[in-house]
Parts: sequence; C-alpha cells; structure tokens
Amino acid sequence: MSWITVEDFRDVYIKALQRGVDFIGSKVTLDQRERTKSAFNSTTIETGNWWIIPYVKRRWNEKITGSADVSYEQYLSDNYFQHEDKIKMLSMGSGICSHEILLAEINPHWSITCVDISDSLIDRARGIAQDKGLHNIEFKAADIYEEEFKEGTYDLVFFHSALHHFDEIDKFIERKVERTLRSGGKVVINEYVGPNRMQYPSKQIAAINEALKLIDKPYRQIFKTSLFKNRYYGSGKLRMQIADPSECVDSESILPVLRSRFKVVEEKPYGGSILMSVLKDISHHFTELNERKRNILDSLFSYEDAYIERNSSDFMFAVYEKP
Repeated sequence: MSWITVEDFRDVYIKALQRGVDFIGSKVTLDQRERTKSAFNSTTIETGNWWIIPYVKRRWNEKITGSADVSYEQYLSDNYFQHEDKIKMLSMGSGICSHEILLAEINPHWSITCVDISDSLIDRARGIAQDKGLHNIEFKAADIYEEEFKEGTYDLVFFHSALHHFDEIDKFIERKVERTLRSGGKVVINEYVGPNRMQYPSKQIAAINEALKLIDKPYRQIFKTSLFKNRYYGSGKLRMQIADPSECVDSESILPVLRSRFKVVEEKPYGGSILMSVLKDISHHFTELNERKRNILDSLFSYEDAYIERNSSDFMFAVYEKP
C-alpha cells in the first residue's frame, strides 16, 4: 500500500492536459462532497478509458450474457420480472442514467427511480428521458446517505458503477438496500469489486506491465498528449482520496457483504483486473479497429483470461435475492 507513487505525478500532469487546470483546481477544497461531485458533474468529458472501446464492451456482453450482441440490460430484462405486472426499481448513484433509461425503454411495466448526488447529471438524464417520451422513470438529485427510502418498497435495487463509491458497505447495504427491498426482491450490481482505493498487489501491477508490452508503441501514446505509456506504477492512496474521496472507498467488502446478507442468484465475473489499467489513457486508439488493433485486443483479452483463472476479477455482474 503506497501513499504516493510515480503514477500520481504523471496522472495529475495528464489530467491537467486532458481536462484543464480548472479541473485540478476543483480538487483544492477540504469539502469531500464537492471533490466527489467535481469528478462526475461534467456531461461532456472526453476520455481515454477502457469503457469507450466497443470491442471491449462486446467482451463484457459475452462474459455476462453469453452473447457479444446482447447487453446486460437486455439479459436482465429477458430473465427477470417478465411475469409481474409492475416492478419498482431504485437506482442509487445513477449518474447520467444511461443504463436506467435503457431499462425503462425495454420494460414499460417497470417504474424506475434514479437518485444521484450530481445535479447536472440528473438534469441531463431527465432531459434525455423527456426527449424519448418516457413516463416510467423519475430522477432526483440528492445525497443518498441523507435520503430515506420507504421500507419494503422496491422489487429491485440497482447499481451500475456506483456501489463502490459508498463507504461502510455493510451498514450501507443494511440501511439503504436490505431495508428498502421487499421480501424476494433483487439486488443487481455491475461493479468494480476489487481492492480498496485500487491498491493492487504487486503481482497484479507486474501483470499489468507485462500486458502493456503487447501493445505497439504508436498505440501507447496517451490521450491528448505527446507522452507514451511505457509503465504502470499503481495509484497512491493520497491522490485517490484527493481526486475523489468516494472512489473505491470500501469496494473489497461488496461481495462478502452481499453474499452474507442475500441469496446469490448469479455472479458473472468479467475481468478488468488487467484491461482497465492497461488501457487507461490509451483507449482512444482502439475505438475503431484495423486488423492489427483487433489482434492486440485479442491478445490482451487472452492475457487477462489467463490471469483471472488464477486470481480474482475486479469487475462483477451479479444478481442477489432478499430472503
């Protein structure tokens, strides 16, 4: 566990080039809530992160649903709640609500409530839903820690890349999730479940650096810079806490807590232990593929699969049921 690493200095410099000095300045406050909001408030951020790569998303689909052409939202809709007249779903930390809006489109009989701390993202999501003519989804900007949800109200509580931002997972699940669900209700997560603050073990960092060697130098040029990604050092705890105090604050507790409090319906690990860090800041090279780029990604996929056979997956899609 390191408080400061070489990666931290490089990342601050890269973020200044990519997002401007104003973004760096937004972190100079003692208000943890404001630092967290600054990480998410923009609706127009350009990134070089792995989730922008369509071929990577097809890999996720394959591992979660069994088909590269079927999204997890469609899979969830096809396999759950089809024989019930009305479903009430609560999404906490919903951000711009793209996944929730898709679920609302697929499932007119679902009534979906989205809650997020970011006013700007919630306003943007509300506008998108209105443009689509959706009437079965509502939005609220609020601090979920302070929000009270009626006991036994919801059939489904949903987290997409949100649960790992909440602290004291056991207490949070008990007070905000378990209490809120009806008996037989489901918890659905699509989440980072790896080490707290992304404090990866040395063997994982070594594996990430080996995987970087599979990428040709031109495709390792960092987004919006003239720099090249030649080595990954791992993130220091101090920068993680300054950049976003909520980031992976108790992520490694997610699976143990959910498994202890709920029945496991299904768990689908889909990797990320290698790919997320390898592709960070260079993913823009792979949004459109030629034969060489596709071969590089396939090699990375195989490398991560081999790693996951012996180690844990940092990302998980899962469904749990309240007894």
